[in-house]
Amino acid sequence: MTIEALKEIDGITKREAERAKNMFALGLMSWLFGRPTEGTIAFLRSKFAKRPEIAEANVKAFNTGYAFGETTESFSVQYEVKPAALRPGVYRNITGNTALAYGLIAASVKSGLPLFLGAYPITPASSILEELARHKSFGVRTFQAEDEIAAVGAALGASFGGSLGVTTSSGPGIVLKQETIGLAVTLELPLVIVDIQRAGPSTGMPTKPEQADLLNVLYGRNSESPIPVIAASTPSDCFEAAIEAARIAIKYRTPVFLLSDAYLANGSEPWLLPDSDAIPPIEPNFTRGNGGDFEPYLRDEATLARPWAIPGTVGLEHRVGGLEKEDVTGNVSYDPDNHDRMVRLRAQKVAGIAQDIPELAVDDPDAADTLVVSWGGTYPAVAAGVRRVRAKRKKVAHAHLRHLNPFPRNTGEVMRGYEKILVPEINLGQLVKLLRAEFLVDATGFNLVRGIPFRASEVEQAIDAMVDA
Repeated sequence: MTIEALKEIDGITKREAERAKNMFALGLMSWLFGRPTEGTIAFLRSKFAKRPEIAEANVKAFNTGYAFGETTESFSVQYEVKPAALRPGVYRNITGNTALAYGLIAASVKSGLPLFLGAYPITPASSILEELARHKSFGVRTFQAEDEIAAVGAALGASFGGSLGVTTSSGPGIVLKQETIGLAVTLELPLVIVDIQRAGPSTGMPTKPEQADLLNVLYGRNSESPIPVIAASTPSDCFEAAIEAARIAIKYRTPVFLLSDAYLANGSEPWLLPDSDAIPPIEPNFTRGNGGDFEPYLRDEATLARPWAIPGTVGLEHRVGGLEKEDVTGNVSYDPDNHDRMVRLRAQKVAGIAQDIPELAVDDPDAADTLVVSWGGTYPAVAAGVRRVRAKRKKVAHAHLRHLNPFPRNTGEVMRGYEKILVPEINLGQLVKLLRAEFLVDATGFNLVRGIPFRASEVEQAIDAMVDA
């Protein structure tokens, strides 16, 4: 039909006419969903202004597709997509990995620290490396290492040198990085580790999403090595989550895990461009020394963070390495009491972050007995499932966790306020284990591990069953 419609246009070959079939399809879709045509036609004439015959062919194919929808008997109904209820402002379409890369750049600007990314290509994290490599004008330095271990080692070295060190990977690569991440724990240096989760184990299904790395990032290192964990919930939320991960890493001198997944990484949505001036600054607070002997593990009373000293600064020379440090002095120590103290201080520092993050918000307009708890990329499907259940006049509450270690300080109070708790996860029940162990609540998991996101209808059915039980 496209070729037939364009056969009278001079200068258009049959091959070029066939290439316009996508515009025929767009015209049909525009009719089917009641979309205005003026903007599309104006765009085509502008895009192909130097080739009027191509512009005319695309416009005619578009109009022919629209007319086909009006005149054919194949379609008996049109659909109306109502305008989205979005805040006013300037929007752009953005994927999760692009938003995450922009968030890291914003954190670099707001902290005044040069951004260094050490990465080894791996699906579905590679596009973060590719995106950041385009932004040298912001002082970004990207290093494609020979392997995952070299990538995280370089990032940690950059942090030691006074940069915002970042490393990106997916599950198989995160496993390889864990020894160096443990080194970052004992060195108490800022480091952002981005895990774009995918279906596993081993190579698994590299292009498919999963939520099964939670226990690994929490406990996948030797000994007591606590690390804050943050999870993004939507593609555009990856921007805010990246800034938050960098803020905590810098302020508390700790490695931080940022969890996304293949669905968020490649999914896209409208993103309201933020006011850059409204993003709070991140103060690295480099130590300047006090003229006396430098004490690299003398901690800040409020955060328990140790000083961050730039190597080469006269008077601030200090030792780093994997061996246990003596409290305050940083000397190598095998003293049993000192080791116990340092282990507890590192754990206390991470636990104290709970006072510096928002309390867990609960969407509960009807004083429900049932609470649905979500985390990460399941948020859209869970939120939609909750809305569908409420449309049936059933009562259900919803809470979404962004901070997974430490939990928000009111999490226990929230959990103990409901008779029934449902935790949908794309794993075999990792968060639900943590909630049951930490807060002694009878939480129930809803678990599907198929390499695809939840459907809202699946979550709706699970919530219905629990509410009715």
